[in-house]
Amino acid sequence: MGKKPSLTAALHEASKKPVLPVALAEKPSNSTQSIQPGRVGKKPISGFFDPAVSRQLKQLALDQNSTVQDLLGEALNDLFEKHHLKPIA
Repeated sequence: MGKKPSLTAALHEASKKPVLPVALAEKPSNSTQSIQPGRVGKKPISGFFDPAVSRQLKQLALDQNSTVQDLLGEALNDLFEKHHLKPIA
């Protein structure tokens, strides 16, 4: 029995697009043209938490008709104020 094709190869075959090995595939440009305008000049912040934290945060965003990013900005500003820093998030 032969080796099964990868899901990526199967999807490309189905769409009739050539498959390039990862090492040969073009990497996206880091120019500002490929960055969403609202992200220009900003840096991502991340952390590792229990999956329940992620679910609860997403649910809170839904319940508040907000976004996770807005809630994180609010939380960071509260933290900054607690430590007598300017709320800049």
